[in-house]
Amino acid sequence: MLWLRIALVQKNSFNRSLLKESHMKKALVIGSEGNIGKPLVAYLKKKGYQVKESDIKPGWRKNYHMADINHAIDLLPVFDWKPNVVFILSAMVSRVTCEQAGSLAIATNLGGIHNVLELCKRANAMTVFFSTSEVYGPTCAVMDESISNPRPNNRYGLSKLLGEQLVEYEVRTHGLKAVTIRPFMMYDENEAFGEHRSAMIRFACNLVRGIPIEVHKGSARGWLHVSDAVKAIEAAVRVQKYTVINIGHPNVVSMDHLAKLMCKTLGVSNSLIHYTDLPARMTLVKKPVLKRQKELLNVVPKVSLEEGVSKVCQKVAERLTFEKKRSI
Repeated sequence: MLWLRIALVQKNSFNRSLLKESHMKKALVIGSEGNIGKPLVAYLKKKGYQVKESDIKPGWRKNYHMADINHAIDLLPVFDWKPNVVFILSAMVSRVTCEQAGSLAIATNLGGIHNVLELCKRANAMTVFFSTSEVYGPTCAVMDESISNPRPNNRYGLSKLLGEQLVEYEVRTHGLKAVTIRPFMMYDENEAFGEHRSAMIRFACNLVRGIPIEVHKGSARGWLHVSDAVKAIEAAVRVQKYTVINIGHPNVVSMDHLAKLMCKTLGVSNSLIHYTDLPARMTLVKKPVLKRQKELLNVVPKVSLEEGVSKVCQKVAERLTFEKKRSI
């Protein structure tokens, strides 16, 4: 029958289209084992991407490749796979650790990034470079990608800004297809513990244990939950022209408010909050302009601060309880 032949032709055409789309969605995530990499990989797979993961962390599993971006030759096998998009998350991170190991920070966040960009060009892969809000520094009252003159006051921000400039250079002179993402205060209830981690996870970890926390007087931030962040990072793939894009939450609150909210959620006393002056090489208030996040990425954060704090407090309490039982 004619209608049946037409239906079969349409079905086959649809299947070929799906096959082509699947082929075009080959993503390589470099830095897959980090606090951003893990949820991003999960989200990309959910969105139908074929994903290969790479990180410096030792491991062995299907579609995972151990490599250090400072040694580019070890990355060749994953680039031979011909990814369509490369998410560059690998970096030396944290203000305190980059000050402590400045040479490693510069070598990794500039030399290592150069290595990856060279491979991205050879593979003709779209590149999403993950930077940091620390590039702005303390003198940008309003952190607008289009008009701000970033002046970072720590090696972490400086090295990432230099990395951004390297990406822009490759776009301008060698035709690299890329987008730079500047994240503001991302957090995740499954984030690794440590005093070098974000205030959200440090506050929760210490308060659950009954340990006092330090709040810097006058400081303020907006907090972006990882479930919103990965949507923005993935959406950057569809941006056609090189752009720097802030991603963050528009609700900027004082750190005092955050600390008290966490105390209330956990049922502990506000007396655990200790107030101190802002240390050197930090920014007091981070207030991003998020116009490009909405217009170019079509992302508006869904997770409120209250919902996110509840997730973090509950999960951190569970994790610490599990760790305590395991150590007995």
